[in-house]
Amino acid sequence: MRRDDAAPVGWAVSTDYVDYPAAVAAMEARAAAIADGTAGELIWLLEHPPLYTAGVSAKAGDLLTPDRFPVFESGRGGQFTYHGPGQRVAYVMLDLTKRGRDVRAFVAALEAWIIEALAAFNVTGELRDGRVGVWVERKGVGWSREDKIAAIGVKLRKWVSFHGISLNVEPDLSHFSGIVPCGQTEHGVTSLVDLGLPVTMDEADAALKASFTKVFGAIEDASAPV
Repeated sequence: MRRDDAAPVGWAVSTDYVDYPAAVAAMEARAAAIADGTAGELIWLLEHPPLYTAGVSAKAGDLLTPDRFPVFESGRGGQFTYHGPGQRVAYVMLDLTKRGRDVRAFVAALEAWIIEALAAFNVTGELRDGRVGVWVERKGVGWSREDKIAAIGVKLRKWVSFHGISLNVEPDLSHFSGIVPCGQTEHGVTSLVDLGLPVTMDEADAALKASFTKVFGAIEDASAPV
């Protein structure tokens, strides 16, 4: 899923929490500028304050505690998700006209990006038919289960992507109990720290950066749009 011209992608990191409406406005403005040829591609890493988002397939009954955190409707694919401190959100603004205009290949590349980053911590990320995102299999004496560690939800406009992925580094996992995450009632959620790995956000960012270059190509430092 590399660019035809191999131009580097901007890589920006916000160090403060970013409000969701401000992030969406900045994303949409940047995506429009990319489509118009007046701005370059951008990966934007950030954290949000605690909130729930409802994707285009969200079911009202999956919002279990509507007064717990702010709830925002989102134009991305998928159902309800949680964002909050300790979760690395990466907003992905890429021009697919320069990357083959293949939506399935794009989603597969996002999955490969996450799986490669998890491998840096000896975590085996897996995909499951009928379930969006990246999963880990957990086993103990007499039990096993599959938990979600990363979510994917993207939207395209004029073949430019926005929204993106979220990786659970060290969020408060109890915050997910206010929703049915991505409509999945049979499975749980986990994080790198929950798996017993003392991974910092900076370490997660480094793994995401290294894996992104393998899957999508070169990057260069850029300023965050907010």
